[in-house]
Amino acid sequence: MKKIAVFFCLLAAALLLLLAGCKDNKINHRLSDLGGVYAADEKDIDFSVEVSGKLSEGENAQSSIKNTDNPITETSSDNRYSNKLLMWGISRKPDHQTPDADPGAPELLKKYGGIYLGDPSEKKIYLTFDEGYENGYTGKILDTLRDNSVKAVFFITGPYLKEHQDLVQRMVEEGHEVGNHTIHHPSLPSLGDDELEEEVLGLDRAFYEKFGRHMKYLRPPKGEYSERTLAITRNLGYTNVFWSFAYDDWYRDRHRGADYAYNVVERNLHNGAVLLLHAVSKDNAEALDRIIKGAREKGYEIGNINDIGQ
Repeated sequence: MKKIAVFFCLLAAALLLLLAGCKDNKINHRLSDLGGVYAADEKDIDFSVEVSGKLSEGENAQSSIKNTDNPITETSSDNRYSNKLLMWGISRKPDHQTPDADPGAPELLKKYGGIYLGDPSEKKIYLTFDEGYENGYTGKILDTLRDNSVKAVFFITGPYLKEHQDLVQRMVEEGHEVGNHTIHHPSLPSLGDDELEEEVLGLDRAFYEKFGRHMKYLRPPKGEYSERTLAITRNLGYTNVFWSFAYDDWYRDRHRGADYAYNVVERNLHNGAVLLLHAVSKDNAEALDRIIKGAREKGYEIGNINDIGQ
C-alpha cells in the first residue's frame, strides 16, 4: 500500500508540472543551443511586425513595440553603451537617388561594423530575404536565383532551421549566405546580455551542427537595435545587416500581385541598394525573375553581400 501511495503522489506531482508547463508559453532563453532551437515553435513567435521603423515605401509599420517582460532600459548594465531602442528606418528619394536613413544611424552602424548600403558610386544592388517561417515560396525563389546566377542572403530563425532543413541545405549548396535572424525573433534591446547572446549563438551552434559552418551576418528582428546590441553582436563576430529598401510585404493575407512587387522595387532601385524582401510573399516570388532581369537591363549588377566594405 505504501508503494502505491508513493506512486500516485509522484504521478500527481508530474501532472501538476505538466499542466504548469502548458500554461507557461514564455520563451526560455537559457535552453542549451540545440534544445533552444529545436524547442522553438513558429506558433509561439510573433511575426506580425517584421519592420517596426519607417519603410522605404508602402504603409509604415508600427512606430512602437509591445511591452515585454524585460523592459528596455536606457543604458546597459555596465553603462558603456546606450540601450535606447532604435528602429531602423529609411526615407526614399525620387529618381533612384540614395535614400536617407535616420539621422545619426549610419554613423552608429559604421562605428560597430554594420552595413545597410553598398558603395553608392557603384551600380550594384544586393538581395536579402528574411525567413522567419516558410510560406511555400522559398523553393521558387531559390530556382529563380539559380537560373539567373544570383547569390543572396537568407536570414533564418530557429523554427525555420528546425522545420525546413531541406531548404536551408539548398541555400548552402547553391552558394547563398545563410544569416542569423535569432532563434525566437525577439526585439534585441529587450533582452539581457546573456539572453541576447543565446538567441544569436544558439542558432549558430545548431546551424554549425548541421552544416559545418558558422553564420557571420545578423539581421536584428523588426530592425530594432541599440548601441548595446550592436556592440555585443559585433564582439560575437557578427556584421549587422540592415537595408536601404523595404516595403510591407510580410503579411500572409495581403496579395497585390507580381506587378505591384516588381513596380515598387523597380522605382526604388539605387546604387548600392540592399533590398529587404520577405520570402513569405507570393508577390515577391512571382516578381523576382522580372526584378533581376529588369535591374540588369537598367545597368545594375546583382552583387554579393560579401563584397560590401572590401
